[in-house]
Amino acid sequence: MEFPATRLRRLRSTPAMRSLVRETHLHPGALVYPLFLCEGEGVRREIGSMPGVFNLSIDEALKEVEACAGLGLGGLLLFGVPAAKDEAGSGAYAADGIVQRGLRAIKATKASESLVTIADVCLCEYTSHGHCGVVARDGEHYEVENDSSVALLAQTAVSLAEAGADVVAPSDMMDGRVAAIRAALDAAGKPNTPILSYASKFASAFYGPFREAADSAPQFGDRRTYQMDGANLREAMREIEQDIAEGADMLLMKPAMPYLDVIREARQRFDLPMGAYQVSGEYSMLHAAFQRGWLEHERAMLESLLSIRRAGADFIVTYFAKDAAKALG
Repeated sequence: MEFPATRLRRLRSTPAMRSLVRETHLHPGALVYPLFLCEGEGVRREIGSMPGVFNLSIDEALKEVEACAGLGLGGLLLFGVPAAKDEAGSGAYAADGIVQRGLRAIKATKASESLVTIADVCLCEYTSHGHCGVVARDGEHYEVENDSSVALLAQTAVSLAEAGADVVAPSDMMDGRVAAIRAALDAAGKPNTPILSYASKFASAFYGPFREAADSAPQFGDRRTYQMDGANLREAMREIEQDIAEGADMLLMKPAMPYLDVIREARQRFDLPMGAYQVSGEYSMLHAAFQRGWLEHERAMLESLLSIRRAGADFIVTYFAKDAAKALG
């Protein structure tokens, strides 16, 4: 029988050939590295469930900023670990809050000129109860209030923008937060500060290690009344449409690997710049396999990131950002 004229292996013959015809590429400029800022000086406290990731005092974080700039990363995503918490999460919007002070210090460095500083906008790290908004209680029953939470989130976004954030990124999943933040930023003289909306954020089991890192686990109940049900793809598109209508400039999908179909569907429907967050659980489970010798570190790391890019993400928030940048050369 005559062999077909087309032999697809012809284009796989050498590394140079494979590189030439490669459809999807990773590059350091499309990677965003999360930083957890905490109080103190000289603090570099490793997070037990996230090997190689640390709570950092501002002076130590500045070393990371320099390293990230040197590796050509695209940006930083900043979270705060405050010394004290309260019911209203006041540390999130305090002018001298940990992230606000960190932003001012970072923006004063030359290294930051090549990095986009993205400030997470949420209350969960700052509330004594660990929820992402204001909680109303009636005996054993509680409700995370939407509209009063939105007011505080808008205040937080303004505070972070005034401290120097290039981008504010609401991750709370309250209804109407993007419109409120846009209005507050404009009123505060920050009309050019973009909003990166966690437009499709699911109530996921993969956030566990992050809650250790940020000390943000809910003290009661869970977040399923405001974060999305993982079974709902169509609803995710509605969430994204609503955020775009309210003025979102960019989208962030979270988590990434368990929801690649959601990323793909969003990419096909919407033209906004879109990122995906390879969350703590994704990172930690891969590290667990690396430590046991079950997976090859560099290959599995890059393959996981490539899958997210191939699904449609323009950029990736990942704890692997520095390691990936080194591997990509």
